[in-house]
Amino acid sequence: MAELMTKQSFEKLKKKLETLKKKRAKISKTIGEAREEGDLKENAGYHAAKEEQGLNEMRIRELESKLGNVTIVDEKNLPRKDQITLGSTVKIKELKSGEEFKYTLVSAMESDVLEYKISPDSPLGGELINRKAGETIEVEAPAGLIKYKILEIR
Repeated sequence: MAELMTKQSFEKLKKKLETLKKKRAKISKTIGEAREEGDLKENAGYHAAKEEQGLNEMRIRELESKLGNVTIVDEKNLPRKDQITLGSTVKIKELKSGEEFKYTLVSAMESDVLEYKISPDSPLGGELINRKAGETIEVEAPAGLIKYKILEIR
């Protein structure tokens, strides 16, 4: 099944892929310079550059594969703005502690909890999708059932 993504998000990931591809030349140059230093068995710079090259190539293949399996969603065709949908930024309040959080709902390949970007595939994202401001949701977490109130949708 294709991953749903906005055109803006698709272009952002495409740019990231281009950056990784440009990085190939820099890594290659580093490997070449390290090779010239002699004995490769004990050449930490060479081994670090080879590892970086492997990780870079893995990320390139991963992004190419994901971008090849994307369905671009026209934001005009998404549900009304008063409903949480892909691209919505949501402010929620954990009812027990009173702590507030702000998340942006993105596709699974863009999700990054450290950047407060969650996907509908996550427990919280799945509960938020298609909801409206003022609603209360319950999310099953390792710590137990957590209740949130949706304060704002942008």
